[in-house]
Amino acid sequence: MDFLKDLWGFLKMRKKFWLLPIILTLVLFGALIVLTSGSAIAPFIYTIF
Repeated sequence: MDFLKDLWGFLKMRKKFWLLPIILTLVLFGALIVLTSGSAIAPFIYTIF
């Protein structure tokens, strides 16, 4: 949780709120790849990239 607080503090202090959607997208894609790595959906996910 300290990392998230530090990240939010950085975004707020430097007024870099445009980075928030990029970070969230990367986290969501990472979680999607990790959670579906052993399933039948995996080949379809890798075609996105």
